[in-house]
Amino acid sequence: MTDRVILGIDPGTVIMGYGLVHVKGSQLQLINCDIIRLEKYDDHATRLKIIFEQVTKIIETHTPDELAIEAPFFGKNVQSMLKLGRAQGVAIAAALSRNVPIFEYSPKKIKQSITGNGNASKEQVAAMLQSLLNVNELHKYLDASDALGAAVCHYFQSKSPGAGNVKQSYTGWKAFLTDNPGRKG
Repeated sequence: MTDRVILGIDPGTVIMGYGLVHVKGSQLQLINCDIIRLEKYDDHATRLKIIFEQVTKIIETHTPDELAIEAPFFGKNVQSMLKLGRAQGVAIAAALSRNVPIFEYSPKKIKQSITGNGNASKEQVAAMLQSLLNVNELHKYLDASDALGAAVCHYFQSKSPGAGNVKQSYTGWKAFLTDNPGRKG
């Protein structure tokens, strides 16, 4: 597809980043890069509801053709991982409810795709995105540029021959659960 919109999401339960790029031929153009602030909601379930509503609103506003989402990384705090996984799942559910195909990338894959270094800092990723998209400034929160990085990573992965580096795409919740049996519980 040579003319498409890619929505990138960096899941979070306090701040969730999102970024949108328009692909026209081989040109990439920034549409929007922002955050969803959730810190004012004390209840985790309320935060998940807001994530679903806001991601759905972004999809309805910008009608992306694909969603690229950062996969949770394994950390030491199990409760944080659980909350992050829920936030990712709710964002995925919002996209699937609007029939937007999902592509998931590890943080290392996103950094590698953008900077050539899988261990690059968030600041290095943001600086490279500014250069790639020819913009003077990105959002002050790195969560927004991380999300934009997921979208640009997907663009690079999907345009390379035999884009076998795409982790997975899903066209429905059932297909996602079939390939991710650990996510059922």
